[in-house]
Amino acid sequence: MRSGLIGLVSAMALASTMMTAGCGRTELTGGSSSSGGAVGTGGRSGSGGAVGTGGSSSGGGGGASCSSVTPCGGDVVGTWTVASSCLKVTGQVDMSVVGLSCTSATVTGALQVTGTWTANANGTYSDNTTTSGTEQITLPASCLQVAGSTTTCERIGGVLQGLGYDSVNCTSAASGGCTCPATVQQTGGLGVLSSDPLTSGSYKTSGNVVTTDVGRQYSYCVSGNKMNWTPQSTTPTTTGTVVFQKGSGGATGSGGATGSGGATGSGGATGTGGATGAGGSTATTKGPCDIYADDGGPCVAAHSTVRALLGAYSGNLYQVKKADGTTKDIGVLAPGGFANSADQDAFCGTSACTISIIYDQSGKGNHLTKAPPGGAKTTGDNEADAKALPISIGGQKVYGEHNPAGVGYRNNTVVGTATGDNAETIYMIASGDYYNSACCFDYGNAETNSRDNGEGTVEAVYFGNCTIWNKGGGSGPWVMGDLENGLWAGNTSPYDNNTSVNYKYVTAMVKGDKAGANHWAIKAGNAQSGSLTKMFDGQRPSTRYNPMRKEGAIILGIAGDNSNTAQGNFFEGLMTAHFSSDAADDAVQANIVAAGYGK
Repeated sequence: MRSGLIGLVSAMALASTMMTAGCGRTELTGGSSSSGGAVGTGGRSGSGGAVGTGGSSSGGGGGASCSSVTPCGGDVVGTWTVASSCLKVTGQVDMSVVGLSCTSATVTGALQVTGTWTANANGTYSDNTTTSGTEQITLPASCLQVAGSTTTCERIGGVLQGLGYDSVNCTSAASGGCTCPATVQQTGGLGVLSSDPLTSGSYKTSGNVVTTDVGRQYSYCVSGNKMNWTPQSTTPTTTGTVVFQKGSGGATGSGGATGSGGATGSGGATGTGGATGAGGSTATTKGPCDIYADDGGPCVAAHSTVRALLGAYSGNLYQVKKADGTTKDIGVLAPGGFANSADQDAFCGTSACTISIIYDQSGKGNHLTKAPPGGAKTTGDNEADAKALPISIGGQKVYGEHNPAGVGYRNNTVVGTATGDNAETIYMIASGDYYNSACCFDYGNAETNSRDNGEGTVEAVYFGNCTIWNKGGGSGPWVMGDLENGLWAGNTSPYDNNTSVNYKYVTAMVKGDKAGANHWAIKAGNAQSGSLTKMFDGQRPSTRYNPMRKEGAIILGIAGDNSNTAQGNFFEGLMTAHFSSDAADDAVQANIVAAGYGK
């Protein structure tokens, strides 16, 4: 979870591995960093024209100088294609952000930028640029002191990668320090090295300066269909210019500058290009609900605060609310795409915001709002803090639903969900590192009166390490089925084949077969990679659960009777009225992995 610039701290001993992943955004700009994770990459830009192959590129290294822009301001709205670039990096880098004992190190280098940058009239942008190049970091000997131990130049390269470099290889220098050539290969974060580059967000213009929502600033000048930018970074200093041409066609080749003895490059031919996408659209790809519909079981409920679950879905995902009662619906950036988190950021600003509605994408109107009083907790539940769970999915900054004890959502007046002993399939994506042993972090089918109506009146997927009723193998956490008056890892307890799940993001699935089949299943998987594992596949635990007596309400973060002392994080989930095939489940898991949780 990202929550602002936490920094990348590596605790290293002499013989230890020299890299620990960080949680925050580190930028070599000296500017401030906002909270939240990386933001989506948008759709793919067109290939544009080929880059000229003549003399050296205008962004080249060596001793060539790069002139900075003379700022004049202007209207930045539109899609701008990088025509050429030349950026030089010199100065000092703050080493404390990666846990080194030295305060700074010297860096020099050259960067080039390609791709497109789109500014929308509503103050949002899509950054589909690639920044690449080489830099050299010169570390003093004092930098080899890490967490109280002395390390070596060969080991410290992995630590420096935490600044955002693609690769760093350090060797010992005669001075006693290290010489560290580094490569940059970064999508988004135009022209400025970052450990967490943004590819969309919000911007503003003032005084001939473009400022993005993380405080990154660029001097700029628009003249006709040309725009020039210079990053205003000071630690280290960046000089030079990125030249844009308005339009999403092919970029003019950046060759053509006379190389040493080389012929003048011909530049790039104008390509037809492709329209810049708006924040990770998956409109050409089927979503989980489309996959299950093809399998004979369309979604009867589909909830997510991070992305559309149908390839053509273009409606709202959720609603946020301020303390004064004003609300804002948060939709998708494009049909089938990710949530427009910039709309939430702009609306909430520095004010507290909660998630007041999680909209149903299935078309049946099974929206979720905060849960009413129930049998276990006789007062209503709380709404989730809308800002508490920023995450990067597919490079897109979005917000999950953070569900500590006391938070819960429900809909007791639903349409189309499974009732009685009829079939259904349920899955959710949850954080694998935020859970507890209380009851019950559920998503799925429950009683319509918020009371405990007995065994078999609930069928929901659960994640956590509660052992009040039953358990799986090991110490948990487990993906289990809440069937009311019992969390079940299988049909006996302990059910050792349902092993503990220790992934950063978890695919959790429970399925109930058709009426009379006396059959259900549990599956679990890593939402970031790989396939699903069948944790259980067999009969119901006892005659108390056969036949089932499902009532069809929908719960999130609570149990059927409104027990709400569990905790969890929810990103997406759906319900069908069909026992899905293994092939469909596998295809859905592949879709989840492709979405890019935590990436």
